[in-house]
Amino acid sequence: MFQMHLEDLTVVLRECAGESENAGLSTAAVDVSFADLGYDSVAVLETTARIERDHGVHLDEEAVFEAQTLGQYLALVNEALADGTRAA
Repeated sequence: MFQMHLEDLTVVLRECAGESENAGLSTAAVDVSFADLGYDSVAVLETTARIERDHGVHLDEEAVFEAQTLGQYLALVNEALADGTRAA
């Protein structure tokens, strides 16, 4: 079973939304909000679409919007991967 790590997520985020001027995407950023890292909801949606497509999972839209930090978002992704929540 594939589990996404913070490094994997930051690669996808950078590919989808670029490197924000404020983004210090490191392990220290796990509890920093997307807003403080310089990423908006569009960046999160682009990242979500890529993860869903590449891994064949569906991420609950409400939960995605509730995830405020990289750590919360990563937990959501890994839960979907573990559950095998398949895309419709």
